[in-house]
Amino acid sequence: MDAYYNCLSCMNKRVRVLTMDGQQHEGTIVKVDRNNVYLKRESNGRVQTSAFYPGYGYGYGNQILTLSLFTLLAIALI
Repeated sequence: MDAYYNCLSCMNKRVRVLTMDGQQHEGTIVKVDRNNVYLKRESNGRVQTSAFYPGYGYGYGNQILTLSLFTLLAIALI
């Protein structure tokens, strides 16, 4: 549950996330639920917009990365 509350405190902020398998991801946390954190990644220095498209769901066509809270090792504000 600590990862869940840490992610909630970083909502809508730019972060760097380190996972247990050594991967690093940078972006803005746009959503957190009890199992996952949703990270909007930047592309070429520009933040892409997101929207809800009926039939496709949230974030269609954008770079929203879903990470399991159980795989997170560290979160840092950048």
